[in-house]
Amino acid sequence: MTKYWIAVASAEHARRGRAGFMQVNHGKKAPLQRIRAGDGVTYYSPAETIGGKDRLQSFTTIGRVRDEALYQGVMGGDFTPWRRNVDYVEAAEAPIAPLLERLEFTRGRANWGYQMRFGLFEISESDFRTIATAMGAEV
Repeated sequence: MTKYWIAVASAEHARRGRAGFMQVNHGKKAPLQRIRAGDGVTYYSPAETIGGKDRLQSFTTIGRVRDEALYQGVMGGDFTPWRRNVDYVEAAEAPIAPLLERLEFTRGRANWGYQMRFGLFEISESDFRTIATAMGAEV
C-alpha cells in the first residue's frame, strides 16, 4: 500500500537531493526504514539554509521513492548519512501558507508546525495531491 510522506530539511539541503536521493534527521537510518518503493515524498523547507533565519516555509521538492535500496552516502570525513533513491519530478516551490486550511494535517491547527520537528511524517494521499497541484507537479 502506497504511503505519502513529508520530510523536513532546509531548501538548500532538499535541492541537493534532486540529484536522486533523500535523507532525513541528519542521516539517521530508522526513519527511512518506514518508507517503501513507490511511496510519495515531498520536502517541506522552513528556511533556505539549515538553522537559518531566512524563513521560507515552502514545499521544495516532490517525487516517488524509486526502490527498496537503503544505503549510506559519502559526504566527506566520517559523515555517511543513510539515504533512499527518489525520482523527483519537475516542480515549482510552493509556500504552505495558502494551503493551511486545505491540508488535513494543518487545517484548524494553530500549532501545525509542531509535527515538522520530527523530520519525517506520514500524510494522506489527498494532502499529497494538494501539495503536488500547488507545485504544478505530476507525480
